[in-house]
Amino acid sequence: MTPPRSPAPETFRERARRQQIVECTIDLISTRGFPATSLSAIAEKAGISKAAVLYHFSSKDNLTRTALTQVLEQFTAYVDERVEREPDPLAAVIAYVRAMVSYQQANRRHVRVITEMLLDDEGGTRLKAPGSHDTHGRRQALAGLLAAGQEAGQLRRFDPDAVALAIGGAIDGVISHWLAHPEFDLDAAADELETFTLAAIRRLG
Repeated sequence: MTPPRSPAPETFRERARRQQIVECTIDLISTRGFPATSLSAIAEKAGISKAAVLYHFSSKDNLTRTALTQVLEQFTAYVDERVEREPDPLAAVIAYVRAMVSYQQANRRHVRVITEMLLDDEGGTRLKAPGSHDTHGRRQALAGLLAAGQEAGQLRRFDPDAVALAIGGAIDGVISHWLAHPEFDLDAAADELETFTLAAIRRLG
């Protein structure tokens, strides 16, 4: 019996087209919202037919999930890179806080994609799928940094998971306010988040 043939690898042109479609999807979700981002709208923005979009992505769900995954992966890579530059555990925690804010400040449309796809449309705070926002282990990564700081004797004793949730919630609250009020001084807020974090975790004496 002849084994089934493996699918042919994507050509450079096909990869470029897929990326173009994903970028158009990110743009539309960030400006129109998730419900209004139809396959027809994506095709029109990309300058191709709806059939061409479906050739690369079998459905809107498949396409938008790909877009969300790309956004989250880029976000995670940015934060990880800055944390890994810091050999000192306490500095690594502060680098995490700073990177979480600076990435979102520089990539507002990505924040809108995450918000549109993971949060409830009414209140903007209730998760559509609890835990879905932490797909890339954001809380676990911060809890790990906190635990490492405790082991190094730089941080006071506390529950790393609980404190990671508190710090993450503070960051989310600041970003949510900034999204609703673009005039909000996010740089000053980042300074306060650093002070808040140090006060919460640093070992005294």
